Amino acid sequence: MTPSRTALRVVVATAAALVLASCGSDPLSGDGDDGDAIVIGSQDYYSNEIVAEIYAQALEADGHEVDRQFRIGQREAYVPEIESGDIDLFPEYSGPLLQFWEPDTEARLTDDVYAALEEATPEGVRVLDQAEATDQDSYVVTREFAEKWDLTTIADLAEVTDDLTLGANSEAESRPNGPQGLESAYGISVDFAPIEDGGGPLTVKALKDGDIQLAIIYTADPSIRKNDLVSLEDPEGLFLASHLVPVASENIDDDAAAVIDEVTAAMTAESLLELNQRSVDEELPAKTIAADWLASVDLD
Repeated sequence: MTPSRTALRVVVATAAALVLASCGSDPLSGDGDDGDAIVIGSQDYYSNEIVAEIYAQALEADGHEVDRQFRIGQREAYVPEIESGDIDLFPEYSGPLLQFWEPDTEARLTDDVYAALEEATPEGVRVLDQAEATDQDSYVVTREFAEKWDLTTIADLAEVTDDLTLGANSEAESRPNGPQGLESAYGISVDFAPIEDGGGPLTVKALKDGDIQLAIIYTADPSIRKNDLVSLEDPEGLFLASHLVPVASENIDDDAAAVIDEVTAAMTAESLLELNQRSVDEELPAKTIAADWLASVDLD
């Protein structure tokens, strides 16, 4: 009999302790060889592995057998495995996956991207509900700057009377989401300062020191939460929407899909930031971070 959602919470709450007592296994070899197990994959990226582990623990607590196939690599390596049905469940990101299957897509905004992704998925594959959480480029400002000018969206920058300088890797100067794209989409002119660390510590320091007012940083980067930065909303879709979305094979039945949809509903932007920050700052394994998060959320 499949355990109730109440039982799920009880089982998950003890998972962190069990992690320390278990002997573990090679993530590339999986945890089992039962052909009926749900095969869950992940990218070779700490954030993606944590989410995949959350899926795995939630499904196990609901009575499903799981085979972990984590740290596979990038889309060129794992998407064919999803399409063939060798992988049953994978945490993906809506915009980049859509572009993989439909390179010429013109969809940019959240709902448009998700609808186009549903249409683009091959036979035998489907996308489940998408999360609020995103992992995509964004324009970021300091909390002080956002409050001073009452900034919520990129469009609000039009009300700023001070000079604006955007800091990012040098190639961003000529990309669609660089200064030219910002002026085209929002009518906002900015200077540009090349900072070659991909939105890393040098960029954050320049932002906090006031040397730049805008930076391009991923929405799920732990530095945003750690430094109390603000990602501006992008109503014109200057940045391709990239919401966390589970990709599923036909082996994911309605019960398993319902479990994953509950996890997705609880996966807020703040949740993903917190998970990533714990991984970076505390250097905890994915199993521990996943167990702690599941124990902290109220799944139905």
